[in-house]
Amino acid sequence: MNFNSDQSTPQLGRRRGTTRKKNDTALNQKSILVLVALCLAIFSMGLILGNHVIGSPNPNETTPSSSNNQPQTQQQHKNAQLSPLLAATSKISTSDIQKLIQESAKAEAFEEKDHQLEAEAIKRGDKKLAAHLRGVLAPGDKNYNPHHHVDDAIGDDGGGNFGGSGGENGGGDGGIYAGENPYEDSPQSEETERKELSSHNRFTERLKETLAREKESQHQIVESMHHQFEEALKREKEVMSSIKSGVKNIISHGKLRGDDSNGGSDTLNAQKYPSFETGSDYYPYMVAPVPENYDFKSYEPLGGDRFAEYKDGESPYKITQQLRDQSDELARSRRYHVLNAMKHVWKNYKQYAFGHDELHPISKRATSNWGGMGTTLVDSLDTLWLMGMKDEFWEGRDWVRDHLSNDRVGDVSQFETTIRSLGGLLSAYDLSHDAVFLKKAEDLGSRLFKSFRSPNGLPHGSVNLQTGNSRNFGWNNNNYILAEIGTNQLEYRYLARATGNDEYAKKSEHAFDILEQIMPEDGLMPLNLKDKGGEVVFANDHLSFGAMGDSTYEYMIKMWVQGGRKEKRYRDMWDKSIDGMHEKLLQKSIPNGLTYIADSKKGRIDHKMDHLVCFMGGALALGAYTDPDGPNSPRAQRDLKTAKALTYTCYQMYARTKTGISPEYVAFDNENDFHVPPNAAFYILRPETVEAFYYLNKLTGDPIYREWGWEVFQSIEKYCKVQYGYGSLKNVDNPNMTPDDRMESFFLAETMKYLYLLFDPDSEIDILNKHVFNTEAHPFKIFE
Repeated sequence: MNFNSDQSTPQLGRRRGTTRKKNDTALNQKSILVLVALCLAIFSMGLILGNHVIGSPNPNETTPSSSNNQPQTQQQHKNAQLSPLLAATSKISTSDIQKLIQESAKAEAFEEKDHQLEAEAIKRGDKKLAAHLRGVLAPGDKNYNPHHHVDDAIGDDGGGNFGGSGGENGGGDGGIYAGENPYEDSPQSEETERKELSSHNRFTERLKETLAREKESQHQIVESMHHQFEEALKREKEVMSSIKSGVKNIISHGKLRGDDSNGGSDTLNAQKYPSFETGSDYYPYMVAPVPENYDFKSYEPLGGDRFAEYKDGESPYKITQQLRDQSDELARSRRYHVLNAMKHVWKNYKQYAFGHDELHPISKRATSNWGGMGTTLVDSLDTLWLMGMKDEFWEGRDWVRDHLSNDRVGDVSQFETTIRSLGGLLSAYDLSHDAVFLKKAEDLGSRLFKSFRSPNGLPHGSVNLQTGNSRNFGWNNNNYILAEIGTNQLEYRYLARATGNDEYAKKSEHAFDILEQIMPEDGLMPLNLKDKGGEVVFANDHLSFGAMGDSTYEYMIKMWVQGGRKEKRYRDMWDKSIDGMHEKLLQKSIPNGLTYIADSKKGRIDHKMDHLVCFMGGALALGAYTDPDGPNSPRAQRDLKTAKALTYTCYQMYARTKTGISPEYVAFDNENDFHVPPNAAFYILRPETVEAFYYLNKLTGDPIYREWGWEVFQSIEKYCKVQYGYGSLKNVDNPNMTPDDRMESFFLAETMKYLYLLFDPDSEIDILNKHVFNTEAHPFKIFE
């Protein structure tokens, strides 16, 4: 909310009329007062001269001052001598004129004070107040009064006190001088003189009344100015109070306004949260901490197309340590609410589904659709630890110790079980150093490891934990899936280090030996692979950083980080793939130029992007900050800029829907950047966008990613929260639709964790120097 913008805002000045333009010829009140005073001063000089002429004992005499002038005619002298105007005005005291001049001086002093206030307003940067101090009252304003204008009071046409061209008996010249011409050269009777004296007296009274009204009018003008200024100050206080109240309401509803121009600022907390100058720029989106009793049901999504200064991956504001400290204080107040969300889920999971794979959040049913391995519990252990829910963590540890068994588990997904369960156990061990978790992890890892018993050494997609039999999926023509063969190395390398069994590392890394050999020149690998004559070849030409391909690219950069940035081949594979992505898949939308990573099928661009692709915002940023050429190298800066621009697009995928929640994927078009296909309108509580927010905030320090994350969290709270947990959405553009009775374990393991860590400046996690996350957001320590 930008209270200093040129947009429509409550009027703060003492005058609410239109501002006078430079070529405006209308006189203001001060000018009129001065003009009237000057006219009356000149008029008083005429009175003195008139009094001198009338008082001459011999009207035919000439004064020394007039001896050089042409002699007056007899008619001119008579007119001067007999003029009722001169005769009447000669009796007027000059005190009225002096007082009027004094009133004019007061008005001028007040106007000077006005200029001083204007200068002070400009000095403070309050352009609105300065503009209104410079304005004039205008017709249509509730304080406008035409009688404040002196020329209206005097009148210059029509009937009235004097002047104008009045009617037969009315004002103007005709009204005052009706009847015989007093200047005619004829004898005057006593009746004529009596009438003339009466006329003189009437004129004198009218003139005195006029001057009295003028004096009162000037007094009213000055008083009105004082009153208007006092009223303006009062209105300013009321407006500022209203603004403050509005900001409080915005804060309490989580509504950060992000205008496309200058954004907003929190004037309510100006002292506590000052602006951070970067030339003429400052960070405008800081607000006050969120109260603990905040009502998420009152939140309304704010819409898309905001924060446009971030669209192209630029860094529009300087990130200072003071700004980071501000953001951290705000984040802690938001962290409280994410923790409460986790407590809401865990309380119900513990009561209705403890030890089962999933809790259904509406029916509160417990199911074991992952083989009865306590998937939600194991997947959530490190989330509990990092959120400080240690009692719940140790209760989970006890269940793992006493009840977790793989003896009766049949066929499972090698990929899903590795990243969720094996990763969850290893991370719990890494954080707590409790041997129970390592023991259970080794048991599970040894069973899953049998999936590598294939002719080429690549892991099959499915494995039976009892028998060790493994196979690929018939629905994929028994092909290997790129993401599944390249997304187990972080887990097995860690397990190898923890147990001393190097076979886990060697066999898992073998997949990258093969991928390195068959990788195309552009580094972009199709999604399916198969055996052909004893060799592994790609089985199709579908390229994607989304489903079925994503995490293999992710593990390239993360293996580089996990190994202490020493294993160059993983970094080289990553850089080669990212170069190819920039050259062939990176696109700009129409008309706003949003950045996205498209798919490619049969050599043709498929202009769609999965929500899954949004993990790349974090991966690219991590790659940039760990670039062997340094984070300021051209390649690193290119990748970081792409990371920011891509993440802005992912944010728009949320912000542009009616619920403020992203669909499964979007299709880019030539009309409004992208649209949501009917079969893609669902949301299953995915984490990839808030994952990118987390990485970019931690690495760049920019608080904007916390603001976007807070919007996403508020929408999840409002539209996904149900009595026993959080449900998926069938249509993100239907805010009135009841959530589905489905809650994936990754909602607790990833979405909740990344949101919490986004708002947790005090976390032990250090993604640059100490930890690396697997694709299920389970942190492992980096190898020394």
